[in-house]
Amino acid sequence: MRIAASLKLLTFLVPCAFLVPVVIAFAPDLNKIWNSETLQNIKTVFVSIFLEAAPFLLMGVFLSSLMQWFVSEEMVRRLTPKHPVGGVLVAGLLGIIFPICECGMIPVVRRLMHKGMPAYIAVTFILSGPVVNPIVFTATLMAFPSHPEITIARMGLAFTVAAAVGGLVYVFVKRNPLRMPKTVVTEVKTHPGFKMASSAHSHSHGGNHDHHHSHKKDWRSFFIHAGEEFVDMSKYLVIGALITACIQTFVSRSDLVALGNGPVASYVFMMGFAYVLSLCSTSDAFVASAFSHTFALGPLISFLVLGPMLDFKSTLMLLSTFRTHFVIGLSLAIILLVFAGSWLVNFLG
Repeated sequence: MRIAASLKLLTFLVPCAFLVPVVIAFAPDLNKIWNSETLQNIKTVFVSIFLEAAPFLLMGVFLSSLMQWFVSEEMVRRLTPKHPVGGVLVAGLLGIIFPICECGMIPVVRRLMHKGMPAYIAVTFILSGPVVNPIVFTATLMAFPSHPEITIARMGLAFTVAAAVGGLVYVFVKRNPLRMPKTVVTEVKTHPGFKMASSAHSHSHGGNHDHHHSHKKDWRSFFIHAGEEFVDMSKYLVIGALITACIQTFVSRSDLVALGNGPVASYVFMMGFAYVLSLCSTSDAFVASAFSHTFALGPLISFLVLGPMLDFKSTLMLLSTFRTHFVIGLSLAIILLVFAGSWLVNFLG
């Protein structure tokens, strides 16, 4: 198997060898391009954004891994009240206790919903948890040290939008929005009055002997998981920082100012920017701070609130977890509420 994999890798590396003479032939020109003023500006902005955001990304990854490995989902379930108003309020603030990044939020909530968590509580937690938590609060304060109102507006609008969407789900969604697996789902009693949907990840090998897959939970596994998550998340930060650096370098300041002064275009640009970049909520504030002298308060808040709630990668994860029509309705509600809320924040500010 290893020999076959090495041969496959070799077939890709051999054509690369022909690029060596080309690189040598154009080496002086490449050196001039690499040391040009344009690339120096890109490298400076890129490195500054990455170095500012990386510590908060690392902090978020470690806390997310702690929540996943050492906090049971039973504990989270016991904290959710039965009344819808109380459930929405608690779910909106649950990120303060369990600061899980948006990338790890959907799998955790899916397991909780299979165990009986109501959809409106789950959706509220998915939307508010990545923003309303101490790590994101601190990172936003550090990114905008002279503008604490941005941090306050971000936290307040994120909680309001999450609670409003949770209320809409409670009122209009009457059936389970989860995309059920193809395997037959059976009901297994785990606690009096509490049922868990059990499917196929436990299978029998003849007779009544069930074989359950379990993951060993120790410090070695914790650090392995944290390292994998940091590598996975850092690539989004690198892409986001690079695109931001290119925009700052190649798009003239006058064009950005003209776009930022548009009553609707500035919101559309920043919300679309947040959706495409798919940055982690612990680092997106440092990217947004690069536009703080160009865009007004409202567009910045729309970027900071929409990104953790709805971006490209989270849309794919939502579609793999929930029914398509539910994800479409959820996305439209998030976009409209974030736009209206950020416009109101800008008007009042």
